[in-house]
Amino acid sequence: MKALLLYPEFSSLGFWNYKAVCRMMGAKYPASPLGMITIAALLPWEWELRLVDLNTAPLDDTDIDWADLVFIGGMLPQQLRFLQLIDRVHDRGKRVVAGGPDVTSQPEVYASADYLVLGEAECSMPDFLADLERGATSGRYIPDRRPELTESPVPRFDLLDLNSYLMIGVQFSRGCPFNCEFCDIIELYGRKPRTKPPAQVVRELDALYGLGYRGHVDFVDDNFIGNKAKAKDILRAVKKWSAEHGHPFFFSTEASINIVDDDELLGLMRDLDFRYLFIGIESPEDAILSATQKRQNLRRDLVADLHKIYDHGIVVNAGFILGFDDETSTCAASMIDVIERGSIVMSMIGLLYALPNTQLTRRLQKENRLLKGSGRLSAENEATEVDQTTSGLNFITKRPRAEVLEDFLHVLEQTYSTKRYFDRCLRLAKVIRVAPRFRPNWKRKLRYASAFLKCVVGLGMRPSTAYLFWRNIGILLFTRISAVETAVNVMAMYLHFGSQTEFISGLTSDSVRELGAEARGPERCQCRRGPRRSRHRPRVFR
Repeated sequence: MKALLLYPEFSSLGFWNYKAVCRMMGAKYPASPLGMITIAALLPWEWELRLVDLNTAPLDDTDIDWADLVFIGGMLPQQLRFLQLIDRVHDRGKRVVAGGPDVTSQPEVYASADYLVLGEAECSMPDFLADLERGATSGRYIPDRRPELTESPVPRFDLLDLNSYLMIGVQFSRGCPFNCEFCDIIELYGRKPRTKPPAQVVRELDALYGLGYRGHVDFVDDNFIGNKAKAKDILRAVKKWSAEHGHPFFFSTEASINIVDDDELLGLMRDLDFRYLFIGIESPEDAILSATQKRQNLRRDLVADLHKIYDHGIVVNAGFILGFDDETSTCAASMIDVIERGSIVMSMIGLLYALPNTQLTRRLQKENRLLKGSGRLSAENEATEVDQTTSGLNFITKRPRAEVLEDFLHVLEQTYSTKRYFDRCLRLAKVIRVAPRFRPNWKRKLRYASAFLKCVVGLGMRPSTAYLFWRNIGILLFTRISAVETAVNVMAMYLHFGSQTEFISGLTSDSVRELGAEARGPERCQCRRGPRRSRHRPRVFR
């Protein structure tokens, strides 16, 4: 059997699509498709496999013609391109196996696929393969349990072009113990974290190491510390392995804010060279956090928590959301205050989106507030609906929608104004206590040198950023030389955030104007009745 595995493209203007930074680093996309290479490892060893990640390479019809069967997997932001791929594969006369988080959440959207392999593939794939062996030409496969992660194989890292990515993903756990109303992780993977034992994680790192990869490894867990005791076991084992192998990797992950309550855990992460940590702050308002059941964030000194993480050499990438029911007009100012005082350089500022099969979606349905078609993206608006920064608020808001969008626009533009961004980069560099362990080889060093020269051209020679870029480097060379690399890395991210902010600001401004025109009455409304198209175009940094 010849199997082709396809991973649909994400929008180039999404928050996580650091295209400008990828070009600078000689990569093509930030993150590798861990789900697809895990699927590949679950297929029979005698099958011939090809993987095409459309974020890094084009798909040729000859690849489809080569295959006997085509597997496609993806998430909600990839939905439109996923569906287009199904049609394209069918046009070539091939059958499609569809799976992944969005397919599991709303299989009816993917009804055109021949086979739907739902849930976690470790449990649903065997039934599919058995049915395929019997000659089935279609089917829907729903697992009756969640697998133990000891059942998950070492991903097929060998199918990747490792140089195409800024980071390679591995996974330690699935599930999260918390109960946030808007989150679909607990619906997909449960509230009891399931984990891999240390030896299993080490085997995966061995596989990457054996392929010659050196650099950034991302633990893709939705909450790395869902089980703190087992997270520490992993960190201890990987710390030992890393020392024995000359520190070939540095790391990043995602965790809840209560990570700061465990000094030992933070210390292990520092010793292992964790450099980036995504934390969902969502809102600085306790009333909002309580209403949305994000109780792990309640009654915390967020600024002090952030600085404790910086004390361990870790940069925080924080998530914020606007559009909650209990939100007031003061929330935007509070959000900006936390971002500024907390020296959060990278902030994912999004609009609340009711994801399929979440507590939030079920509540909004009961209240008749969920907008028609939620969960299925619009092909007409494909160019503008890139992620929750542009396609949120798929429900009737408690506050006037225009007011929410104006606050969103204000937070976004304040956070990513050029001076504020570079000022935060400098403040972060002054307080972070980096403790690098990673030892780059000569190829990686050449890559970094080339990236720095491109950064100098992109920021150091651009009139709008040149003074701030060189000011930061000059000050740090004399006061905090250990943090210069960190400062350059986060300043380089402005190549992405600057253009992305302009794109989102343009769309949001258009929406606010259209809502204002509608409020004035149909006789004065000049807004378009068709799909919304922005008059604004993003700057492209080259």
